[in-house]
Amino acid sequence: MPTILERLEKIEYEYRRQILHAAFGLLIFTFPFLDILTLLLLDFLIIIILAYFPEYPVIEKFLYRKPEPGSRERLTDMNDGVKSARNLALSVFIMLLISQILEFTPLDFPLYVIGGAIAIATFGSGAASFIRHRKKRHLNGNGIWRKARHEQHILPSSIVMLGIGIIAAYVAGAWIAGWENLGISRNLIFFLAVIGSITGALFESIPSKVDDNISVPLGAGMTMWLFHSFGYSVPPSEMFMALMFSLVLGYLAYRARIADLSALFSASLLGVLIIVFSDVSWFILLLTFFILGGGFTRYKYKYKESIGIAQSKDGVRSYENVFSNSMAALVLAVLYGIYPQYSEFIIFAYLGTVATATGDTLASEIGTTARSQPIMITTLKPTYAGVDGAVTVLGEAAAILGSMIIGILAVVFGVLPADSAFIVIFITTAGGFLGTNADSLLGATLQHRGMLSNSGVNFVATFAGALISGILYLIVA
Repeated sequence: MPTILERLEKIEYEYRRQILHAAFGLLIFTFPFLDILTLLLLDFLIIIILAYFPEYPVIEKFLYRKPEPGSRERLTDMNDGVKSARNLALSVFIMLLISQILEFTPLDFPLYVIGGAIAIATFGSGAASFIRHRKKRHLNGNGIWRKARHEQHILPSSIVMLGIGIIAAYVAGAWIAGWENLGISRNLIFFLAVIGSITGALFESIPSKVDDNISVPLGAGMTMWLFHSFGYSVPPSEMFMALMFSLVLGYLAYRARIADLSALFSASLLGVLIIVFSDVSWFILLLTFFILGGGFTRYKYKYKESIGIAQSKDGVRSYENVFSNSMAALVLAVLYGIYPQYSEFIIFAYLGTVATATGDTLASEIGTTARSQPIMITTLKPTYAGVDGAVTVLGEAAAILGSMIIGILAVVFGVLPADSAFIVIFITTAGGFLGTNADSLLGATLQHRGMLSNSGVNFVATFAGALISGILYLIVA
C-alpha cells in the first residue's frame, strides 16, 4: 500500500501534468496565424516525440515519476502520463485533419470550434483535476489519508470544469474568430462554449475505459461543430439563465438520488438545448417524466427487488436512461427552433414522445406490482412479471394515466391553446399509450432476440410515440 508521501508525490506530478496541458492549450492562440497543414505537422511532431522519446528530461519531469527498477506502480504512472498527453495531441490531430479534409467540401469545421474544444479539454479539465487532487491532499489529525466519498470531490471539480471550460472556450473562440475575420457573432461563440463545456463535463463524469483526453475534446468538439452548422444562437443572458435553470434542477435530482452525476450533466445539456430552441415549459414537461419516473421507481421497491425486477442502483438514473428516453424530445425541440413553420406538428410530436416515455415508465414500475397474471403482448399467453413484452391491466391503466398527465400539463403550461384542450389531451394520451405498447412489442421481439437493448427499445419507442401523435394531429387537423 502506498505511503502518504508517495501519494502526495503522485499528486504533485498530477499538477505538473495539468500545467503541461495548460501550456498545450495556450497553442490555440497561435491558430489564427498558422494554416491547418502547419498545425497538423506541429501536432504530429508532438505525438512522435511523446511516442518515441518518453524519457526526455522535460517530458519525464512533467508527465511522470521516473520508474525505479521493479516498481510496477511507477511504471504504470509513467505509461499513463505519456499516454494521456499523447491522446490529447491525437484528439487535436483528428479534429484538425477533419477540418483539412472538409476544405474540399461545402462543409466546414472551423478552427474557432476546434480551439474552443481544446480549451475545454486543457484549461477546464486541468482546473477540475486541480480541485479534485487538492481535496485528496487533506489529511486528518492522525496523518491518515481521508477517504472522502467519490461524489464529494467529483461534483465540485466537474462544476469547476464547466465554469472554466465555458470561459476558456469563449475566449479561445472569440480570439480565433476575431483574428480570422469570420464574422461569427459573439452570441454563437458563447452558445457553443456552453454546449461544448457541458458535453465535456458529461464525458468526464461517465465511467469509461476511454481516456478523458480523447472523449472530452472529441465529444465537445463534435457537439460544438454540430450546433455551429445550425447557425442558431441566443443572447448570452438567455443562455446563462437556461444553463442555471437546468443545472439547478439537475442538481436537485442528483441530491434526491433520482440521477447520478452523468445524468445531472445529461439533463443539463438537454435542458439548455430544449429551453433555447423551444421554451422552458417544454423542459418542464420532460422534467415531469423524470420526476414521475424517479418517484414510481421507488414504489414498492422492496417487493420488486425481492422478485428480481427492480431498477439497478436503487433506481438512480444515468446518462443512458436520460438519452434513450429523451433523444426524440431533443431532436423535436431543435427542429421547432429551426423550422417554426411546422410548429404545431412538432409540438404534438413532442408531447407524444414525452407521453410515451412517461407512460412506459409508469407502466413498468406500477404494472409489475399487479396481482393479476401478466400476459405476453405478442401471444396474449400468461407470463412472468418483468419479462420483456409482458403487460398487465394495471400497467396499461398506468400508461394511460402517465400520458394523460403530460397532455393536461401541456394545456396548463400554455404549450398549446386552452380552447383545444380536448384535442391536445386526446392526441397526447393516445400517442403515449400506443407508444408504450410499441415499447412492449419491441421488448417481446427485438429485445428478446438480443437485437436491441432496453435503452435501444426506449429510444425507438419514443420516436414511435412522436410519430403516432404527429400522424393523429394531421388526421384530426
